[in-house]
Amino acid sequence: MSAAQAPAPSAPEGIDTGADGGATSPLAPGAGLLGVLGGGQLGRMFVHAAQVHGFRVAVLEPDAASPAGAAADLHLHATYTDADALGELARQCAAVTTEFENVPAGALRVLAAHCPVSPSADAVEICQHRAREKAAFAAAGVPCAPHASVTTADEAATPELAALLPGILKTASLGYDGKGQANVANLAEVADAWAAMGGVPCVLEQRLPLRHEISVIVARGRDGRVVHLPVQQNLHRMGILAVTQVPAPDVPAATGAQAVVLAHRLVQALSYVGVLCVEFFVLEDGSLVANEMAPRPHNSGHYSIDACDVSQFDLQVRTLAGLPLVAPRLHSPAVMLNLLGDLWFGPGDDTPCTPDWPAVLSLPGVRLHLYGKAEARRGRKMGHLTVTAADATTARATALQAAARLGLPAF
Repeated sequence: MSAAQAPAPSAPEGIDTGADGGATSPLAPGAGLLGVLGGGQLGRMFVHAAQVHGFRVAVLEPDAASPAGAAADLHLHATYTDADALGELARQCAAVTTEFENVPAGALRVLAAHCPVSPSADAVEICQHRAREKAAFAAAGVPCAPHASVTTADEAATPELAALLPGILKTASLGYDGKGQANVANLAEVADAWAAMGGVPCVLEQRLPLRHEISVIVARGRDGRVVHLPVQQNLHRMGILAVTQVPAPDVPAATGAQAVVLAHRLVQALSYVGVLCVEFFVLEDGSLVANEMAPRPHNSGHYSIDACDVSQFDLQVRTLAGLPLVAPRLHSPAVMLNLLGDLWFGPGDDTPCTPDWPAVLSLPGVRLHLYGKAEARRGRKMGHLTVTAADATTARATALQAAARLGLPAF
């Protein structure tokens, strides 16, 4: 039986649903079971936030040893399109969300016929494909980099692409953390890179002169209310987020305010419900272009657990349950350091060794978050450090000490 043939359960008690599965009344904290598709660290942190609110949580995830599954009250060990598992999730859960954007949209549609689902399948589908994503930016009046679709060998060699070079060729779907991308300087390199990527649909983006990378995390409720976290300044290494600083130290207030306006504009144009992260490039001339968006909490917002009175995962719980949204307050300047599996290995050493956590935990204001992953691998996100302090200068200085003690580069 296919996912589309999943049985039609009745709506769970405690929440009303409309014809499209949308909630018409909030789910009281502590009442009912919330569901999440995906078992990674984002799902794990959602589980923790939901449980603080008194909710029980069910995770649908094929990995029996997943971080979120280990923390959840119920782990449905099945694929995301398994008809029986989707039916069970819909029968038991008052509402369902997702922790990553590549969950099959069809599975979300199956669930949405029987219980509230946020974000919607339509919104997730937009974020799954770079060309659709850029079209959504344009429709909302949010600027993005000049670009063109490359779907055939003829398109990969068309002279019109020269106006976008040098550029970055990206797979239209399934690319993340720098994967599925290639820098290209001429038409021959575009054709070669497209072929090397397997001839899948791609988007060629013009390379722009960047000053900074920032992100804005917004949350929109079913009533249309929108709130946001502070603007976050991000540093990437090898395509993977390495450092987030809040407040953004090098971003003028006017630039940050404009990024917030654009993020609000986008989430309203999409009629989005849930948490959305919008990544922006600040160009050398100070202008903003949207890079991409993620229909979920984001790595750059992890600091909010320790530095804000309402975290991005609290916002995810509130939007899913239909609870009131309040504007998060940054009570402490913060620096977040991403911890990859590389920390467990020395140069040329394939035997993992636990990092010296006591050395960093002896520093004031340092909080360690490990994601419960059984095996450390190079490039794998294993956890993060959040450093908070009374002022941004102290937070940065302590974070630099922590980085040095772990052998991480300065920033």
